[in-house]
Amino acid sequence: MSVVSFPGPPAPAADPSPGTSTTAAVELFLESVQAATTRTGYAETLTRLTAVAGPDHPVAALTPEQYATVMNRWTAAAAATWNRHLSALVSFTTWAQRQDLLATNPARRLERRKPARRGDRAIPAARLDKLFSDSKHALRERLLWRLLYDTAARAEEILSLDVEDLDLEFRRARVVSKGGAIEYVHWATPTARLLPRLLTGRTAGPVFLADRRAPASGSRAPARGDICPATGRGRLSYPRAEYLFKTASAELDPHRQGWTLHQLRHSALQHLAQAGRTAPELQAKSRHQRLASLGRYVRLGEETSARITAEADPAQRRRPR
Repeated sequence: MSVVSFPGPPAPAADPSPGTSTTAAVELFLESVQAATTRTGYAETLTRLTAVAGPDHPVAALTPEQYATVMNRWTAAAAATWNRHLSALVSFTTWAQRQDLLATNPARRLERRKPARRGDRAIPAARLDKLFSDSKHALRERLLWRLLYDTAARAEEILSLDVEDLDLEFRRARVVSKGGAIEYVHWATPTARLLPRLLTGRTAGPVFLADRRAPASGSRAPARGDICPATGRGRLSYPRAEYLFKTASAELDPHRQGWTLHQLRHSALQHLAQAGRTAPELQAKSRHQRLASLGRYVRLGEETSARITAEADPAQRRRPR
């Protein structure tokens, strides 16, 4: 009598084993991250990890010293930047432990930093207008800054935009927000006038492109979706965009340090609050899930203080008769 075996469940396509290299483990981990913006952020940190450990280094042999070397790159960075890169390492470590690839926690000696309490982080509207309209800055930068301010979106969301995500007729774009939700951001007339100039001749690929053609192969080659099919240039990275904004804005910053891309989101929401927009309206604009999260954005600060002081000035109240 012949015996017919029933087919069993299919084997997983990628099953990490204890001998998995750090490079392979990082690739599998990034594939498991659903949100594109989160995946892009993690990739920056974990590319540094694979460079420090070496491409063939077993993930099981990662050490606290290697993790510390990775984080040394951001020792002088702001607390928020340090914490963002540390979160990427911790997320990868937790995933590797669940996959039985790591028996220890190489991140155990690293600690999150407490951000310094800051006052008014909003950029004065007059200085933003001067920055946005200054023709000495490239069109790409002026559009990016204006779009971030108009939409009050996160920088990762805007830098991840493809041409196909844009709805020019209704002045909106489809973004993947935190947690992977599909949402829409909206812009005003200044952005609508600049966008067609940047997109001339392009119907697909990243909206914001790097200055050079992307490498076609090697460890620095980006994913196909991050390359413009018309020009061969890669997607503009967050670190490069941040550097360009800080350098350009340092001329207008009284402290000569320059501002961050995230301050454009903060400024947009605070200026709307100063104009009398309600908390639910601000929530709709910012797409925060909880109203309580808006507190750090809409705290009325220096400009409101200056206006109130001027309006209450006794000399201001004395009108000639």
